[in-house]
Amino acid sequence: MSEVLLPTVVAAVKAAGTHLLDRFRPGARPDSLDEVVAAIYANDSASLAYLRPALERARPGAGWVEDELEGGALPDGEWWVTDPVEGNINHIHGLPGWAVSATLVRDNQPVLTAVHVPLTGETYTAVRGGGAHLDGVRLHPSAKARLDGALVGTGQAKPGESTQTFARMGRSLTAMLDNALVTWVSVPATLQLIHVAAGRMDAFWQYSEVRSGLVAGALLVAEAGGTVTDIQGAPWSVASRDFLAAAPALHRAAVEVLATVA
Repeated sequence: MSEVLLPTVVAAVKAAGTHLLDRFRPGARPDSLDEVVAAIYANDSASLAYLRPALERARPGAGWVEDELEGGALPDGEWWVTDPVEGNINHIHGLPGWAVSATLVRDNQPVLTAVHVPLTGETYTAVRGGGAHLDGVRLHPSAKARLDGALVGTGQAKPGESTQTFARMGRSLTAMLDNALVTWVSVPATLQLIHVAAGRMDAFWQYSEVRSGLVAGALLVAEAGGTVTDIQGAPWSVASRDFLAAAPALHRAAVEVLATVA
């Protein structure tokens, strides 16, 4: 049943993405927090005008997660978890690194996702049990088995995380800088996770339970053949407090490094 929905979801994220591309200004330079916040809300509203009606028509019985920064488990049943402008902060500053994502979550498991990157025209898709694809071409994770040759990444999930979370991020970054070849810190999470799914990056971790930044990438990495857990190596779910996705042969080494972070 999820496979039947996929073309509709792809069309929805592409339509929203095309509209956002029309709104994109490489020379944009917001000059205050108020201007940043206003631009973020305006972009979200513009994208949702295309995204939400299409998805609600496609699955009228599914719930809709209103707050893209929410975390934790959802009630049973089907829910649309979307980020209408994944990497909105990049878009409004005239930077690349933004997308539109829509994921159908069923009983707290992502079962279908589509991520469209308007600046490149790429669309990443996954259906549970059906593999992960980039524009129809099957994705595979990296074959690396050692961190000393690995490109790994992390980033904050949202502004205003706790001081304790920021401190853990800093300690984990130091630990990975000591062990990996190169460590990349950026937002949004989904755009790092598509690289893990495609084998361009080798691991990504985050101290967060923000659903919209993780569910799409979690399904893409898992369906590509990567390993998705929490930072301790236990199975990941939307209720998990942290997140790790890695090439399968590299996963244990990443867990061991991150286990040193209190």
